[in-house]
Amino acid sequence: MNVIILAAGYATRLYPLTLTQPKPLLPVAGKPMIDYVLDNLASVAGIERIFVVTNAKFATHFQKWADERRAGGSRFEFTIVNDGSTDDTNKLGAIGDIHHVLETHRLDDDLIVVAGDNLFSEPLDGFGKFIREKNSPVLALYDVGDVEQIKKYNSISVDDDGRIVFFEEKPKNPTTTLTGIGLYYYPRSTVPLIRQYVAEGNNPDQPGRLVQWLYPRVPFYTWRVPGTWYDIGSKETLEEANIIFAKLH
Repeated sequence: MNVIILAAGYATRLYPLTLTQPKPLLPVAGKPMIDYVLDNLASVAGIERIFVVTNAKFATHFQKWADERRAGGSRFEFTIVNDGSTDDTNKLGAIGDIHHVLETHRLDDDLIVVAGDNLFSEPLDGFGKFIREKNSPVLALYDVGDVEQIKKYNSISVDDDGRIVFFEEKPKNPTTTLTGIGLYYYPRSTVPLIRQYVAEGNNPDQPGRLVQWLYPRVPFYTWRVPGTWYDIGSKETLEEANIIFAKLH
C-alpha cells in the first residue's frame, strides 16, 4: 500500500509565514504539521512507501525534511514528487496531483491519500483496520458540531452501514454537522477510476470532488475520526492549534 501526502498548496491565507516555508512544515506545538500525519499513520499496517507531492517552490524543503526523517531512523521510505507548479496560477489541484503521482510513478496498488496539513490527535490504526475490512473506498469523517462551519467544507449523509448517500462541496443549506476531511482510502480496484475522472476533464482541484463523482458509481464508506482533528486555514487557527496540541502532547 502506498500513501500520497498532498503538500503542493501555497497557503496564501497564511502569508507571510508561508512565503518561505510550506504550510505542512510549519510547526505546531514544536513539530511540523506533517509529522503529526506520519506519526499517526505509523500504526497503519502495510504501508510501503510515502509519496509527498509538492511544488517547484518547496520541493527542496520537503527533500531536506525527508532526509532528516530518514537519518532519524524512520521506517518509511519517502519519495518527494515535484508537480512542476510555481504558484496558484499553474497548480495542478489536489486531484491533479494525485493523478500526477499515479502516472509518473506508475502506481497500481491500494492507496491512502492524506492532506499534509491534517492535524490528528489520535493514531489512525482504526482507519487501517476499517479499510482492510471494507476493501472499498473510504472517506474519514469528523463532526465539527456547527452547521455554519460545514459551509466551509462539505456536507455528507450516510446510511446505516456508513455508506455515503449524499455529498455536497461547500453546501449553502447543510442539514448535518458531519464533514469529510482530507483522509481517503482507494483500493487498487478504484485507481483506474481516478485516471478516468481526470481523463474526462473533471475539476482537478478539491479532493472532495472525486468523492462526489465516485460515490454513485462504487460503494463509498466512511470512518469517524477519533479525538481532535484540526484544520488550519489562518494565523488565528494556527495559534489555536498550538495551544490545543501543546496540551495534548
